[in-house]
Amino acid sequence: MAQWIVDGADPTIGAALKSLRAMPLTELFRRPQNAAVPTFEVALFYNPEQRTEVNIVPGLVGIILTMTMVLFTSAAIVRESEQGNMEMLINTPVRPAELMLGKIVPYLLIGLIQASLILGLGRIIFGVSIAGSLWLLFWGMLLFIAASLSLGLVFSTIAKTQLQAMQMTIFVVLPSVLLSGFMFPYEGMPEPAQWLSNLLPVTHFLRLIRGIVLRDAGLAEIAPQMLWLAGFALAGLAAASARFRKRLD
Repeated sequence: MAQWIVDGADPTIGAALKSLRAMPLTELFRRPQNAAVPTFEVALFYNPEQRTEVNIVPGLVGIILTMTMVLFTSAAIVRESEQGNMEMLINTPVRPAELMLGKIVPYLLIGLIQASLILGLGRIIFGVSIAGSLWLLFWGMLLFIAASLSLGLVFSTIAKTQLQAMQMTIFVVLPSVLLSGFMFPYEGMPEPAQWLSNLLPVTHFLRLIRGIVLRDAGLAEIAPQMLWLAGFALAGLAAASARFRKRLD
C-alpha cells in the first residue's frame, strides 16, 4: 500500500488526489494470484473534511480588500481635481510623498476592520478558526492593504476622471479573482497565467493568509510573501509620488 500526504486546504486538489484510491494497480505490479491488490491511500491535512468554506473564507479577505482598497484610492487624486480642491493642495507645503501617505493612512484602518469582520463572521458562521499567529496575520494584512492602496494611488495619478479610475480598478479586480488561486488552483493554470498571477498582490496575500489561518505557518514560511508585498507597496508609493505634480494641467 502506498500513501499520499496531501495539503487538503484546497478541496479541489484533495478531491482529485482522493480519486487515486480507485486507480487500478494490478497491471503495474506482478503479484501472485491470491496476493492482495496494492492500493493508494490519501491522507488529507488541514482540511480532512474537505469543507469548501475553509478555503473560501481566507480568500474572500484578499478579494474584498482588493476591490475596496484599490477603488478607494484610485479616485483619491482625481476627486480632488473634480471637486476643485487641487488649488488648495497646490498652495500647501505638503510634498507629493506626504500627500500619498496621507491618502492611504485612513484606509489602512478601514481595511483592517473589513478583514477582521470577514474572519470573525467566518469563525461564527462557518467555524473557520485561525490556526496561526494573530500578530503575523495582522502584519500580513497591513502589508497587503498598503500594497493595494498604493496601486490605487498609481491609477489615480493616471486617470483623468473618476470613471476612468473605476475602469482601471476593474482591470485589476477581474484577474485577481480568476488568476490568484481564489477560484482555480494555481498549479492547474497555464504557465503564462502563472506569470501574470505572480504580479498580483492578492496572489501572494492568499498564500500568506491561507498559510497562517489554515496551516499555522511561521515567519520563515511566509517571509517571502511579506517581503514581496512590502516591496510592492513601497514601489507603488514611489511611483505615485513621482507621477503627481502640484499643478492644474
